[in-house]
Amino acid sequence: MTRTALVTGAAGGIGRAVAARLAADGCQVAGLDLTDPELPGVTFHHADVTEAHAVARAVRKVVENHGGIDVLVLCAGVTRGGPLHSTSEEDWNAVLTANLTSVFLCVREVLPSMIEAESGAVVAIGSVLHRTAAPGLPAYAAAKGAVAALIRQLAVDYGRHGISFVTVSPGWVRTPATESRLAGAADLNRLRESNPVRALGSPEHIAGAVAYAASPEAFMLTGSEWVLDAGASVVSPASLLRDGHRQQMGLPPLSPPPALPSQRTPPES
Repeated sequence: MTRTALVTGAAGGIGRAVAARLAADGCQVAGLDLTDPELPGVTFHHADVTEAHAVARAVRKVVENHGGIDVLVLCAGVTRGGPLHSTSEEDWNAVLTANLTSVFLCVREVLPSMIEAESGAVVAIGSVLHRTAAPGLPAYAAAKGAVAALIRQLAVDYGRHGISFVTVSPGWVRTPATESRLAGAADLNRLRESNPVRALGSPEHIAGAVAYAASPEAFMLTGSEWVLDAGASVVSPASLLRDGHRQQMGLPPLSPPPALPSQRTPPES
């Protein structure tokens, strides 16, 4: 039986790759976004997922067209940076609304059809940054941490209805949004070198994990969080300061520290 998938933030980046992958896997895919791009196999619905009435209207239309929603993938979100003391309430609320409240609104609208069907899968795109924080992203880290907590709670509350809930948390992924924050090739290389496999993931890598997490075979993943950061979060920063470890990883040795006065070679007489 053909499954119906609803993907938020499906117009670009990870959301677009997820929508394309699910369509290629044979799902009927509806995308929610603020733009309506051309994407084979995907029907787009213009909707602001931070507004309850817009979400309700779009979900109702998808249910009417397809008879229900089997898979919900939550990719919509924004990132705004800056230290907490200079973060405005407007920016704080915008980040939490886009990344967290949108999850609440979309799941709330989709749950009735999944409960009625006694099956379903919900996959939320989180972020490794709520586990290994990066400077200047307090609102984003808080929102993504809350998403992971919410998904765990929903797994407990709705598991008896045959619905699974999984968070997929990427690290740095090579998307246009990521590259817009980099100063150039040097920054890109630093990101590559920050993980054991010395490579950045692509949106398609994340989409592959999402496709499995949303499949009926993956029901035992419910309540879990998948971290997809090419091993970056398991590398101790201290290990990068030791030349032995750096050599094993194929990194150049660090420059030796300047010699202390007592270690300097005395001048020839």
